[in-house]
Amino acid sequence: MNREFLINVLFLVSINLLIKPFFIFGIDRTVQNTVGEESYGLYFALVNFAYLLQMLNDFGIHSFNNRNIAQHNQLLQKYFPNIVVLKFLLGMGYLLVTFTVAWFMGYTIYGHLLFFIALNQILISLNYFVRSNISGLAFYRTDSALSALDKLLMIIICGFLLWWPGMREQFRIEWFIYAQTTALALTALTSFILLRPHLPPLQFRFNLTYLRLILKESYPYALVGFLMIGYTRIDGVMLERLLPNGDFEAGVYASAYRLLDAANMVGFLFAGLLLPMFARMIKEKAPVQQLLKFSFLLLWCGAMTLAISTGFHSESIVSMLYTNATPYWGSVLRWLMFSFVAVSGIHIVGTLLTANGNMMKMNVIFIFGIVLNVGLNYWLIFPYKAAGAAIATVATQFFVFFAQVFLVWRIFDLRFNWWMITRILVFGGLLTIAGYGLSQWPLLDWKVNFCVNILVGLGLAFLLKLIDWQNIKALLPKK
Repeated sequence: MNREFLINVLFLVSINLLIKPFFIFGIDRTVQNTVGEESYGLYFALVNFAYLLQMLNDFGIHSFNNRNIAQHNQLLQKYFPNIVVLKFLLGMGYLLVTFTVAWFMGYTIYGHLLFFIALNQILISLNYFVRSNISGLAFYRTDSALSALDKLLMIIICGFLLWWPGMREQFRIEWFIYAQTTALALTALTSFILLRPHLPPLQFRFNLTYLRLILKESYPYALVGFLMIGYTRIDGVMLERLLPNGDFEAGVYASAYRLLDAANMVGFLFAGLLLPMFARMIKEKAPVQQLLKFSFLLLWCGAMTLAISTGFHSESIVSMLYTNATPYWGSVLRWLMFSFVAVSGIHIVGTLLTANGNMMKMNVIFIFGIVLNVGLNYWLIFPYKAAGAAIATVATQFFVFFAQVFLVWRIFDLRFNWWMITRILVFGGLLTIAGYGLSQWPLLDWKVNFCVNILVGLGLAFLLKLIDWQNIKALLPKK
């Protein structure tokens, strides 16, 4: 299973590294620089607001379906037509609740934007559902290719709008949202066409008893998704609502969050790939410790290397990327990238807990995470603004990570590996020293220092055997 994971993750990362970074830095960043921090900040807040209610739209069906199809392929023909009907009903309910809550929060003046943003959330959920069937059938590489298709289409559409002569001057944030709608709809259609040969003749019927059964089985996953979204997305909304210049501060926060999203891309893909693998191994009563350790150290070392390297060059990075950036923007990025270390660990251990069905125990952790996050945001946003929201994110993510590690340790009866922990701490300490030394070396351009710091992290990971080349070599396919 380790070999299967490594081969597929290399394919997955390769595809996404070709497409998604270009979208994030070539398209999304250019859109913010074009429309300004206030317009993009409002868009960022509205997206986060719509995302907070995503539980009503997805209701945990994506994770529930992925786990069950991976363990019982024969359920696809029974589940698919019923879940499509259910997702249509949930989507309509989601739109109704979104606009009802928006009315209370004063967002209805942006009703046109909010409608298409909410519609995009419905399409995102639909894409995840269709792809969960594809990955559940073990077509991991097809799923990997589809995971980047919407961004490829966005590059084509927005590339034309942003760089065709005379179009960029007229570009508005609405065009960006419409382009997302088009790209997501085409991706959903492509995914369905690829899945269609594995489906029986479709008969969509309203079977209330069966729909209730699916909701009963999927609601723990829905609650997990809602609570996770709550402590990761509420900061953008609170910034926009609490501060007099909330649109601007949300825009600053979005500029840093974009880089966190870019880094988090790999972790999110790891989780999507690991969920059906862990689920199948648990069903077959195969030991998960080796895959858990391998995937955790692989992602964790990369996360620490990127976070530390970014931290020492954050001001230079934002100055290069954004027209109006100041050192304050760099401090927001520095804090947010530190949270990436915890988020990477959550992707691995949280996925294992999800595959094992420990939803309610995870929900308890997430409830405490939301309380902690909202409290810290309310306390820190007024004096420190976007930087305060970033600090709250760091504290919350590390709390959730350590709590989930404790759960995995107890549930799977793992041994406490002090030698591995010592090597991780030594890795972080030596990488920090190297990063500081390189940042103080005036003879080299900061970009060179950044790349050298990344290479130092890679070298230390192999030197300390956190990533063992012999193990990787043994997992590669033989010629």
